[in-house]
Amino acid sequence: MMQREVYLQKNTRQWKDFIANYLDLDVRKYKRALKKFNRGGLFLFAFFLILALFPSLFAPYSPTERFISYEAPSTVHLLGTNDIGNDILSELIYGARISMMVGFASACISTLIGLMIGLCSGYFRGTLDELLMGFTDVVLTIPKIPLIIILGAFLHPSIWTLILVLGLLSWESIARVVRSKTLQLRESGYVKSARCMGFSSFHIMISDIFPNLIHVLLPKFMLATASAMISETSLSFLGLGDISMKSWGIMLSFAFSRGGFIRDMWWWYIPPGICITLCVMSIALIGFGFEGREKENEKRGVDAE
Repeated sequence: MMQREVYLQKNTRQWKDFIANYLDLDVRKYKRALKKFNRGGLFLFAFFLILALFPSLFAPYSPTERFISYEAPSTVHLLGTNDIGNDILSELIYGARISMMVGFASACISTLIGLMIGLCSGYFRGTLDELLMGFTDVVLTIPKIPLIIILGAFLHPSIWTLILVLGLLSWESIARVVRSKTLQLRESGYVKSARCMGFSSFHIMISDIFPNLIHVLLPKFMLATASAMISETSLSFLGLGDISMKSWGIMLSFAFSRGGFIRDMWWWYIPPGICITLCVMSIALIGFGFEGREKENEKRGVDAE
């Protein structure tokens, strides 16, 4: 019996070691694959960013220059022309600037609002915390897309109106994350020391707490940018965008309403759809990369303790 128990224990230990090594190998493979995806997302995002910053270097024509309407792709026009004779490739390149500008500007507004509300709520706590988090819960229950559609229909269609509305309605998750992190930092030793030395609450929040929130804000900012770009595309496709500033969403809307789908002009509606997908995916991958680093840093901190 003793020999059998020893054998079973040895065999069980071997299986446990094998499973642990196998799982560890799988985790390492997953981490390597994730790093490759993050690197690919960074290069892809850099490509779109360069297009948005310097469109005139890559666009073969001006987006307002006109040629023969409804031309098929050729050596002169690689993606053909639209209903009024504009070169679609040039529109596509210049549209990157508008779509990315909407995404980043909206994300800046939502991140700033979420930071202020989360920071004040987490640091001061008490009644202010309850009021701010109650307001956040109310905003969370509001259906975003229907409200944006209603506001876009009643307000004058403008890209700045769209940026403002998207920014003002997308800060709730950022505020909650910032509040949670601020509650942890508030009880740290260096914050208590600063409070004992008589520094003001504003100084402590700006100098001691805010620098430690940047690694939390970066992934949320990137994901908010991707979400704003998707929302802008949806609203522009519904005809609520600013047609004077052609984004990828406006291109899709025009292709649908001006004969691109009926004529089966895939070169008109597929390229902007692919660009939106790839750009949003690259931004999301960068955001996930920041979140992965944050989790690794937290794990290292826990292990060190």
